[in-house]
Amino acid sequence: MARATSALLQVHASVFLFGLSGLFGKFLALPATIIVLGRTGFAALALGLVLARRRRPAQLSTGQDWLGMGLLGALLAFHWVSFFLSVQLATVAVGLLTFSSFPVFVTVLEPLLFKTLWRWQDGAIAALVLFGVALVIPEYRLGSATTLGAIWGLLSGLSFALLQLLNKSYRQRYSAVAIAFYQNLFACLSLLTVTPIAGLTLTTGEIGLLLVLGVLCTALAHTLFIESLRELRAQTASVISTLEPVYGITLATLLLGEVPALRTLAGGAVVLATTIWASRLPQTTTEPG
Repeated sequence: MARATSALLQVHASVFLFGLSGLFGKFLALPATIIVLGRTGFAALALGLVLARRRRPAQLSTGQDWLGMGLLGALLAFHWVSFFLSVQLATVAVGLLTFSSFPVFVTVLEPLLFKTLWRWQDGAIAALVLFGVALVIPEYRLGSATTLGAIWGLLSGLSFALLQLLNKSYRQRYSAVAIAFYQNLFACLSLLTVTPIAGLTLTTGEIGLLLVLGVLCTALAHTLFIESLRELRAQTASVISTLEPVYGITLATLLLGEVPALRTLAGGAVVLATTIWASRLPQTTTEPG
């Protein structure tokens, strides 16, 4: 019982930290690419130390795996950059809730990529999530910052869905912590090739916030989530992970004064309820990001 309680605390702590990460798009007055560069760099360093401490082999075995991890690292970089752009253009609530649409992308893409059977529940899930996202977006003007933020949030959800689906083959051969390490490392390296950092100066406070984002909200959160699966059913952890936007929106309300509109909350409730329903169907769970 004590171990199960500890595991529940671990998964709630990890999801809380994942939800907290969205606020850094407001805390840091930096371009999204710089925020993600710092996040992935510190996360890769911390996850590398975790792997070294465990003394388990984490070396990629083939050149194809190195190439695959590199491409998925670039996709991870895009996922987080688009997420922080969404938060910066709109609000934490819009960013988190539009990102939470990723199950609908998984539902649509999985039969196309892996030739799995399409179920009637999949169509219902897709329709309900789209309805919820439509409510989350308060206005539909292409020039509106909120609308653009919602579009970036949806792109973040799409890229996260692709990450989860394309990671399936690697999960059979490498630990989740090893996968996270390599993908954060390659995300950082890919951003270094496209992000101008010459002359960039960061304050001590900005470096501290990036350190918290990379170590606590990424490396520690990911490790806690994986460790909790030793005691909890994957389905239980998956349902709890749907609390990520709840934690994030609550923190944004308390710390940033961002009070979401009633329509946004209603749309979020539809998205979250549908995600919980989807997580209870027989399937492979996904981890929060």
